[in-house]
Amino acid sequence: MTSIVFPGQGSQNVGMVRDFYDNFKLAKLIFEEIEDYTKIDLKNIIFENIDNKLNLTQFTQISIFAASYTIFKVYFSETDINNANINIMLGHSLGEYTALACCNRISLKDASLILKKRGELMNNAVTPNETGMAALIGKESNIIQDIIDKNNLNIEIANDNSNIQIVISGNINELKKSEKIFLNNGIKKFIILNVSAAFHSKYMLEAQKALSHDIENLILKNNEIKIISNYDANVHYDSNTIKKNLQKQMANKVNWTQSIKKLDEMDEKTIIEIGPNKILSGLIKRISNNFDIISINNISDIK
Repeated sequence: MTSIVFPGQGSQNVGMVRDFYDNFKLAKLIFEEIEDYTKIDLKNIIFENIDNKLNLTQFTQISIFAASYTIFKVYFSETDINNANINIMLGHSLGEYTALACCNRISLKDASLILKKRGELMNNAVTPNETGMAALIGKESNIIQDIIDKNNLNIEIANDNSNIQIVISGNINELKKSEKIFLNNGIKKFIILNVSAAFHSKYMLEAQKALSHDIENLILKNNEIKIISNYDANVHYDSNTIKKNLQKQMANKVNWTQSIKKLDEMDEKTIIEIGPNKILSGLIKRISNNFDIISINNISDIK
């Protein structure tokens, strides 16, 4: 069976999905529909990056969603893959919403509107550049947590991306002060990320609370495609459980490594990454070499 994964923030690039938009009427219709729901000029943001809006969180998330959803729908229409071939869907952070939309658990309208609000809430959650994130290369998450605990660092693990790549969140000054500690404890690289805030941490609690009501009101349909939630890295069918995990996602760690290990435990063989760039494919290869991984991000990939 096949699993499909969808990327999160950081996968965006100017001009993403342009070849789909130029060559498929379906892609144009999807863009028009999302623009109509959100009142956001996605074409100018994604294709031209007017005022660098593509890299502003309030626009980045809906833009990546639009790109990934468009690629999936075109891929679905142009190949022999269908719901019967798909066993599991999952996504990294905002990609979890893309997964829910692509497996028809939530409508395109609901996904578009909630991701517009999610991006706005996360963008405005804290004063810009007072908090941030850093990527640590070289150790797994348990070791990173041990370093944090032993040194009483006011820092949280935000993304457990692979066995050797962990992203941390915290106050920007605390992050900078922690660099030497991490490097002295075997971390090979410490990279401050170009983001405006400490996502997937306590700094997102108010934003998470504000979005919770909207998630509660989402209408989720049941179907045979299983979802692996970021919050607990477990497989779920039940719509209420999926919603409750979404309600806790924004201020908690993305358990990506454990999610991929769960696919391995279930003896899944093929993973298709759908969306801009191939970030998740690279992470998955570092977690396990037991998968055939296919990346679909331009039209040559579906021919």
